[in-house]
Amino acid sequence: MATMTSVAEEAVPAGPGEPPQAVALDGPPGRPRWERPGIIGLLGATTVLYLWGLGGVGWGNPFYAAAVQSGTKSWKALLFASMDPQNAITVDKPPASMWVMALSGRVFGFNSWSMMAPQAIMGVVSVGLLFLAVKRWAGPAAGLIAATALALTPVAAMMFRFNNPDALMVLFIVAGAYCTVRSVDSPSERYWSASTGWLAAAGVLMGFGFLAKMMQAFLVLPGLALVVLVAGAGGWLLRVYRLLTAGLTLVLSAGWFVALVALWPANSRPWIGGSTSNSLWQLAVDYNGLGRIMGNKNGGGHPAPKAVPDPTAVPDPQQHGPKGGWGGFGSDPGPTRLFKGELATEFSWLLIAALIALIAGLWLTRRAPRTDRVRAAFLLWGGWLLSTAAVLSTMDHGFHSYYVMELSPAVAALAAVGATQLWQRRAHWAARVTLALMVAGTGVWTVVLLNRTPDWLPWLRWTLLGLAIVAAVLLLVVNNFRRFALGIGVFALVSGLLGSAVYTVETISQVHLGGSPIAGPPNPDHEGGFGRGGAPDPQLAALISATGNRWAAAATGSQDVTPLELTTDKALLAVGGFSGRDPSLSLDQFKQYVANHEIGYFLVHNRDDNGGWHMGRDEKNDAAKITAWVKANFTSTKIGSIDVYNLNP
Repeated sequence: MATMTSVAEEAVPAGPGEPPQAVALDGPPGRPRWERPGIIGLLGATTVLYLWGLGGVGWGNPFYAAAVQSGTKSWKALLFASMDPQNAITVDKPPASMWVMALSGRVFGFNSWSMMAPQAIMGVVSVGLLFLAVKRWAGPAAGLIAATALALTPVAAMMFRFNNPDALMVLFIVAGAYCTVRSVDSPSERYWSASTGWLAAAGVLMGFGFLAKMMQAFLVLPGLALVVLVAGAGGWLLRVYRLLTAGLTLVLSAGWFVALVALWPANSRPWIGGSTSNSLWQLAVDYNGLGRIMGNKNGGGHPAPKAVPDPTAVPDPQQHGPKGGWGGFGSDPGPTRLFKGELATEFSWLLIAALIALIAGLWLTRRAPRTDRVRAAFLLWGGWLLSTAAVLSTMDHGFHSYYVMELSPAVAALAAVGATQLWQRRAHWAARVTLALMVAGTGVWTVVLLNRTPDWLPWLRWTLLGLAIVAAVLLLVVNNFRRFALGIGVFALVSGLLGSAVYTVETISQVHLGGSPIAGPPNPDHEGGFGRGGAPDPQLAALISATGNRWAAAATGSQDVTPLELTTDKALLAVGGFSGRDPSLSLDQFKQYVANHEIGYFLVHNRDDNGGWHMGRDEKNDAAKITAWVKANFTSTKIGSIDVYNLNP
């Protein structure tokens, strides 16, 4: 009786007068005829999908949009990613993503399209690089399936059309994985070789990933290091030396900007937003690093809100309005976090298939030589998936559901490599059963995911489940229908990808605004909330537009500042940075600005405890002291829900 061991060791037999079955999928040796038109078609379709309607998606996250706008006006603001062109304070992330978007704005003029188009292009390049990385070790069919799966992952499609730094980070880490693959592929056993060069390039790319999203980019490093140590050429000491070289290039490519900020006179650059010590290093290690895992106690960041906004402020979900806000913070930390709520619908459509593929693939290759490339693929993408998932599952502070975008390339690659390897061994019952489990498991999991939006296309879940069951049955008996094997394989593939594809199209049809966008159809529980960047009151906007001060106005936090900056094209000062808690501006400094007539107005938003999200209410912090001083010394005029204090009466 055949076992999974024999599956790994035996070739697929052909029928009389037929070519080997694997050729139907992978083509003859060399480049199959369908490979080039296949990847060109996929990249073209992805380009259309990601660029479609970008001019009408709004400002996305207004916090970052304001920094991009500032970068189109001031080179210093561009360098540091300042929230305003007068360089009071930066955003709470490193500037690499803002560099790209602001440079695009300088070339094409600042607008929604010029800001989002580079993000979409990053997505297309990421899809292409994943194809190249997977293809080298698992064949062009696996590469094409993996690239398609990534392009049709809802959270990836959403974030490649959004202005958060995640798009650039994913591009850099996928490129780093590709360079790692090239390094392992090099047979040289000398230190000075192409293998070392490719690995050094991977280190550079991972360092720039740090400049996009700081330490989140490093979550995939265990997978990259594991495959070099296990499958790289040469002795173990040489492999360690090469990894140390990659570590050195990583430090240099990330550290130059950290050093630049540290050496730049603090009084001639903006405050580093999100830090308590005006330090980029502290921002990286605390607020955007260990503080996210263990709970930020000192940084200027924010926990997930404890209460949702006033329901009367929630848009009608049937109107397909902008999505974001209070939703998107994920669930409580724990081993099941990634399977809950909107986290799972963001990325996990093929997760069951990927996990089955990882287990089966490692079993199939357990007796393979150390440098076996198929096992190397499972180690690379499996290590990426497990190490990243472990950290995201335990993050205790400031977690957003779109962080799971980082898992998407690994899930896509594992599912693709596992499916094609098992397909090539489909003559054996164990391989067919495993393939059927992957397809059926994906169908059942799709029903679970779609049940979380029960009013959206209720017929779809049962249709997809039916297709998955039919595909699983056909895979079990595929050897009885050799002439239809390719059609059965394509049918099974489409049934597995269709749920994610439909959800992705629905995601792209929505406008996403705010700090925590979520993928999928409108959900009334996740509408509204912080940082949505809605249009400010026209009367207030007109008042700010007519102001000629260095800063037209100031306010605690960024919630009222960034929409006005984007609307009026004026510089506004966000006291305390994003949350209003950063010690970026003392009361004495603020008084001096007022005395010098550098600030026109001070804005105080009348929010109740559930209607807004300012964290700068602590009476002991600088923002609260400034607000109290303004209220005690100036009179206000109410415009909408804003108390406007004229600081130049």
